[in-house]
Amino acid sequence: MAAGELRSTMLSRITPVLLTYNEAPNIGRTLGRLTWASDIVVVDTGSTDETLAIVKTFPKVRLYTRAFDTHANQWRFATTETAVATPWILRLDADYQVGDDLIAELRQLDPDAAVSAYRIAFDYAIFSHKLRTSLYPPNTILLRQGKFAVHDNGHTESWSVEGPVVNLRGRIVHDDWKSTDSWMTSQSRYMRRELGKIDVRRSGFKDWLRLRPPLAPLLVFFHCLFGKGLILNGRAGLFYALQRMVAEAALSLMVLESKLREKSGRVPPDDAAP
Repeated sequence: MAAGELRSTMLSRITPVLLTYNEAPNIGRTLGRLTWASDIVVVDTGSTDETLAIVKTFPKVRLYTRAFDTHANQWRFATTETAVATPWILRLDADYQVGDDLIAELRQLDPDAAVSAYRIAFDYAIFSHKLRTSLYPPNTILLRQGKFAVHDNGHTESWSVEGPVVNLRGRIVHDDWKSTDSWMTSQSRYMRRELGKIDVRRSGFKDWLRLRPPLAPLLVFFHCLFGKGLILNGRAGLFYALQRMVAEAALSLMVLESKLREKSGRVPPDDAAP
């Protein structure tokens, strides 16, 4: 595509924004799918692996470092304090792969349409083995500046949008290549925050189920493997079902720990790790 043609498309109005922390197995593949962007913002939390060295090989990336406090604060900094000049941002995790179909669809969008955000669905892959389906929900990924707010929400963050949200047909591939050791360490932190959210909210059948170990881990495993049909994906499907079961099992252990500590009168120290 000629430079003049690119400047006339929606792609020229979008800045991809990413957060990173020890994402060396993923970040190169993700940035490699963003060659259409003239400006990319990466906010790193203090990676100790090769993440920063990889990011610096991409000349269109502006790299920032910020100590982690909460996901919402990290995203607020990334979207409002990094001099993003375009009217649209594409918020991406470091393991999100933007597909050719989605890029083509973004190119055809009217940047001045009366839309505040676009919701994008996901394909899920396990080490590049794409699954039939997953539990990963669609999300508002492409957002117009000034039309959104970000809030902390359990182990992650949530985004609220002022105005119309439109669904796109193109999809993003979630494909995390980090090791199982790294994944389990992250899940421990995530589920500790998730338990705090559930303790405050305590609403709906899902919260009821998760507060009654070991129901949730067992049900999510069988739901993924048989209800979702991931048994047909072989090892990749089994891997995903076990991941979801282990994540829920970690939460179940934390629920049991909390109840046992209450009876003994011993309270654990705060978990302040990022």
